[in-house]
Amino acid sequence: MTLDEVLQGPAPILALAPMQEVTDGAFWTLVHGYGGADLYWTEYFRVHDTSTPEKWILDAIRQNTTGRPVIAQLIGNDIQALVRTAKFLQQLPVAAIDLNLGCPAPIVYRKCAGGGLLREPQRIDAILGALREAVQIKFTVKTRLGFASVDEFDRLLPIFAKHSLDALTVHARTVAQQYRLPVHYDRIRQAVETMPCPVIANGHVYSAAQAEELLTRTGARGLMIGRGAIRSPWLFNQIRQQLRGEAVTLPTGRDVWNYIRALWDAQGFSDKPEKVRCERMKKFLGYLGEGVPGAFWHQIRCTQTAADFHRICREFLDHNQPMALLPVDLA
Repeated sequence: MTLDEVLQGPAPILALAPMQEVTDGAFWTLVHGYGGADLYWTEYFRVHDTSTPEKWILDAIRQNTTGRPVIAQLIGNDIQALVRTAKFLQQLPVAAIDLNLGCPAPIVYRKCAGGGLLREPQRIDAILGALREAVQIKFTVKTRLGFASVDEFDRLLPIFAKHSLDALTVHARTVAQQYRLPVHYDRIRQAVETMPCPVIANGHVYSAAQAEELLTRTGARGLMIGRGAIRSPWLFNQIRQQLRGEAVTLPTGRDVWNYIRALWDAQGFSDKPEKVRCERMKKFLGYLGEGVPGAFWHQIRCTQTAADFHRICREFLDHNQPMALLPVDLA
């Protein structure tokens, strides 16, 4: 399947969001076994004047087993370095180059990268112009609405519209919001009505029914899902079932337990100390734990041994009851 086929096809696009140190190549392979996304974004390549592309992200691109298009994401503000990196990445099996204008991590935005660039629209304009000229394949942008106010989006949209983007992903929060509610989905509809390219909606997609409502409400060409897909790798297929008018299949507790064991095995860290292995798993379980009732996450985050980690999973998930895996505040 090519990116053109995904963008022009009749079905809504379902994309896996890029999340640093989580949505790596091993996770792509794992989530694709549950139905998976139509498009996969890489973790971002950190780009500056002396940077070289991170090896583990390059490995994920070269070893992609999903059969779906991969989009390479860049983060940075040095035009020459961004152009240099984009030209290099186009030699690899990537379907598009994407610029990150949304990362809300203070260590990133304080360097005027990611979401920090949203404070400098003229600089964004220059970067997009240079990248559009350098990128001979598809060129996309992932953005938030603004740095401090959603009203900043009114100034940003015309800049995005002038640079012949092939797709725009809109995370409908500001950088200052981080991941707090509300999500301003009306601004995604504004982007749909303004942009000449497909718009993908991003932000707090948590269930099949809500995903269908969000597509209708915004008119977006598709959805990008991050935390919701880590919590429930079944979500992509559940959305497809919902859109086809079928009954949505829920995983059982044992299904969730098996997913956690698959995550553990996929990390390829059998040579690491148990504490390190547990800490790595907590990057995933912090999201999944939102969907498990009771003290599951509280107990998991205190674990330091494999025995304790797997014992807690067994105690909470060794059952055949269906699980909606909704965030705690919505369950």
